[in-house]
Amino acid sequence: MSKVRRIDQDHTRFRKIVRGQIKQHLKQFISSGELIGKQGEKYVSIPMPQIALPKFRFGDNQKNGVGQGEGANGEPVPGQQGPGSGAAGETEGKHTLEVDVSLADLAKILGEELELPNIEPRGRKNLRASAGRFTGISRSGPQSLRHFRRTFIEALKRQIASGTYDKDNPIILPVREDMRYRSEKPREVPQASAAIIYMMDVSGSMGREQKEMVRIQAFWIDTWLRQQYQNIEVCYIVHDAAAHIVDQHTFFHLRESGGTKISSAYELCQQQIRDKYPAGEWNVYPFHFSDGDNWSSRDTERCIELLKSSILPDVNQFCYGQVKSSYGSGQFKKDLDAVFRSDPKVITSDILDRDGILTSIKAFLGGGR
Repeated sequence: MSKVRRIDQDHTRFRKIVRGQIKQHLKQFISSGELIGKQGEKYVSIPMPQIALPKFRFGDNQKNGVGQGEGANGEPVPGQQGPGSGAAGETEGKHTLEVDVSLADLAKILGEELELPNIEPRGRKNLRASAGRFTGISRSGPQSLRHFRRTFIEALKRQIASGTYDKDNPIILPVREDMRYRSEKPREVPQASAAIIYMMDVSGSMGREQKEMVRIQAFWIDTWLRQQYQNIEVCYIVHDAAAHIVDQHTFFHLRESGGTKISSAYELCQQQIRDKYPAGEWNVYPFHFSDGDNWSSRDTERCIELLKSSILPDVNQFCYGQVKSSYGSGQFKKDLDAVFRSDPKVITSDILDRDGILTSIKAFLGGGR
C-alpha cells in the first residue's frame, strides 16, 4: 500500500508540474496550433520540452561494485560492436516528452489563465436520464437488490387473504410472486444544451494562414464550451457569394474564388436556429470569421437587419472575429461596431496574427453568457 501511495503522490506531483508548464507557455501552445493534430476524444498530447529527464550522477566509487572488473576503458562488452566512426558531438540533445492531458483539464487551465467566468445556461432541454438512486420497486431483479420489507408485506398480505396465517405461529414464508426488488426509476432531468454555429468566409481573399487561425481559435472555443455544457452540437457554414452547410474538414480546407455576400451565411444561420436550435431548448453561439470584405453596403445593411430581428433575440451572444488579410478591407467590423457597440450580445475582435488569438478568445468568452 505504501508503494501505491508513493506512486499516487509522484503522479500528482508530475501532473502539477505539467499543469504549471502549460499555464506558463499557454500563449505558445495556442498560437502554434500544434495541439489540434494531437487531439483525441477526451485527451490531447502536449509536447513538454521544458521538463528535464532524470539523469545519473557519477561520482568516485571507492568500493568494488558494479562496473569493477577486467577490461580497459572504452573496450566493448562481449556481443557489442567496437567504437563507432565519426566525430563526437559536444552539444546537448533536446528531449521532448509528450504528456496526455484531458480536455477538461485543458479547459480549466484556459479558464484560470484568461479568468473566464462559468456560463449560466439560458436554455433547457429535457433528456431522459437515470435518477441515480434506486427509488422504484420491481417484481424482478437480482437477489442483491431484494427489498426485504416489501417482500415480507406482500407475503403477509397473501397469507392473510388465503387464510393460511396463524397468529399463534406467525411464520411468514415468501414465495416467488411475493418477491419485490429495488430498481432505478428513470425521470426527466433538465440538461443544458448548446449549439455552436461557425460561419467563415471562404472567398479568394481568405488564405491558408487565415483559415488556420480560425481553426486554432475554434479548437479552444470548443474545448471551453464542452466543459460548460453536457450536450453540444456544432454546425459549420461556409460562404462566399452563397452559403452552405459543410462538415468540419471541408470547413477548414475549402477555398473558393468568388465574391463575398455575408448575408447569405446569416440567413442560413437564422434558418438553423429556427428549425433545429430553438431558444427555449438551446444555448446558441454563432461565431463568424471573415477578413471584413463584403460585396456592398446594402448587403451589410441586410446583415444588421438579420442580426437585430432574427438572430440576436434567440442566441446567448454573437461573436465576429476579423482575421487580417492582405486583400481584406476590414470594413465589416467597423460597421458592426458602429451599430452594436453598446449591445452586450455582440462581441467583435481583431485577429491580426496568431498572437492575437488568445486576446480574441478572452473577448468572446469573457462575458460568461
